[in-house]
Amino acid sequence: MTDTNKPQHVSLLKQAHTHMPMGVADSYRYWGEQNTVFVKSMKGCTLTDADNQTFVDFRLAYGPIILGYRDSRVDSAVIDAISNTGTICGFSTALDSEVVELVKALCPNIEKMRFANSGTEAVLGAVRVARGFTGRNKVVVVEGGFHGLYDEMMWKPDVDNWDPASGQAPEIKSFGVGIPESSKAHLETIPLNDAQALAEVFSRVGDDIAAIVIEPIMGNCGSIASTQEYMQLLRDTCDSNGSLLIMDEVKTGFRVARGGVQELYGIKADLTTYAKAMGNGYPVAAFGGRADVMDMISFNDGGVTHGGTYTANMIALSAAKATLTLLKDTDALVTVNRVGAEIQQLLSRVFTKFGVEHRFAGPDSMFGVHFGSEVPQNYRDWKKTNSDLYTVFAHNLICKGVMLEPDSREPWFICEAHKDMDLVWLESVAMEAMEEAIAAS
Repeated sequence: MTDTNKPQHVSLLKQAHTHMPMGVADSYRYWGEQNTVFVKSMKGCTLTDADNQTFVDFRLAYGPIILGYRDSRVDSAVIDAISNTGTICGFSTALDSEVVELVKALCPNIEKMRFANSGTEAVLGAVRVARGFTGRNKVVVVEGGFHGLYDEMMWKPDVDNWDPASGQAPEIKSFGVGIPESSKAHLETIPLNDAQALAEVFSRVGDDIAAIVIEPIMGNCGSIASTQEYMQLLRDTCDSNGSLLIMDEVKTGFRVARGGVQELYGIKADLTTYAKAMGNGYPVAAFGGRADVMDMISFNDGGVTHGGTYTANMIALSAAKATLTLLKDTDALVTVNRVGAEIQQLLSRVFTKFGVEHRFAGPDSMFGVHFGSEVPQNYRDWKKTNSDLYTVFAHNLICKGVMLEPDSREPWFICEAHKDMDLVWLESVAMEAMEEAIAAS
């Protein structure tokens, strides 16, 4: 923190411990007894904490904020919806189709769509539909991808405790206890950009593979990206095997391009999941894709069931309509990408001055920083980077008023409001933070 004396933080966390496990509503928000952050207000690209310290924020709630906190254009649309229509009714509204039409205008991969309330729900729905459509069970996921917090998707390669010199693959472990061993029975895990591993899994169990689920640009792994060739191989493999390709665009959707990552690669998924930037921070998500696949959702015998009490509520959809309209009709994403590129340039100057080898990964709107001589090609390559130095650097930045995730597996997220920040100041504090990190190493 910018000030190590944080009386309000200490008091609030002590009180919160009496009400919630770890004293927080989400385990990822716990940063220890001294550094857990309590926010008082947000505006544009800044956060002000409970002790009145202000930070320029590159965490952006893990990516939903694409325009800026409390964007008046989006908030006004939500207020109007609440005032004139309401919040939820348990029936359909015209907003449902209006938002889908906007998504379809931006994303040619979408023919039909359903809404959800979170990325986890969207992925769960897409996987269920893929299984229903194919009549198969197995799902292939890529190491380093994050696909939500439901049991099947909470089996991860333990790269943190993996020794690359061992010659063995990282152990697949559950992400915490309480997850039954049976939940991974139909899950297969392969490294990114590894054609041989892909061929092996399809050779072994291809007749039961319903889908491959992939973040083409991994939003929880430093924006490490699929190669163009690998994405085409996935598309071709799914087509020849009768499996579906699910692209998880919870983080990349409406952020890396108007049409998401599929616009960048020029390759369409059979099903796609969205959330995060779709509503500029309001809780809205969706999944969709080919009409013949999505039409598996029905009450008919053999149909896939999908629903949710809060699905397609007016708050979420009015925010999505306003946000998507702005992304469609303005240069907001051009601004986001320009600012992201400028920040990478200034960071590169800082790292170069101190002789720190570095590489950036991913698009300008959500770039990863990796200390090393090569851009990682998969999660195992991340292990070879100097993530410890990055963590010290990041903590130093936080102390100087720059908020980001101290783990290099999390990208720097950029929003339109960052256009108003002082880049000279950012470069200055980054210089100080790196100098202190080098001195401490």
